[in-house]
Amino acid sequence: MKQRIYLAGGCFWGVDAYFSQIEGVVETEVGYANGNSDDTFYENLKNSDHAETVKVTYDDEIINLEKILEYFYYIVDPFSINKQGNDKGRQYRTGIYSNDEATLDQVKEFLANKQEKEREKIQIEVDPLQNYVVAEDYHQFYLKKNPTGYCHIDLSDRPDL
Repeated sequence: MKQRIYLAGGCFWGVDAYFSQIEGVVETEVGYANGNSDDTFYENLKNSDHAETVKVTYDDEIINLEKILEYFYYIVDPFSINKQGNDKGRQYRTGIYSNDEATLDQVKEFLANKQEKEREKIQIEVDPLQNYVVAEDYHQFYLKKNPTGYCHIDLSDRPDL
């Protein structure tokens, strides 16, 4: 059955490219989530406070939410506030969003288990999805269209889960 989760992990180009390679992920889309309005665009993110976010649709008969979260945790710096790689600012904050309360509970439990093993405080937001705006066409599958484009994630590095 198809499930959906929204992942904000810094520049969405790399998060999108990374998750689009994972078996069981059936679709990715980049956009802007949890800002202070229901509409925005790339140049307005500092004003609208949206996070660059990837909508990940996956088949839970092939990959479960815990593996999706493990991959996400692996590619982000979970202790960083408003910064991933060379990108700085609120639009690059880390967050996990969903419309489903049970999903959010599972995410919170996952992060609580991670926190028990960490010395620093995990800074990943876990919130209901307030709003989501699809990003401009040129951002969709950006690294597929521009293979030498900037990416803060090593796309070839996937742990065995």
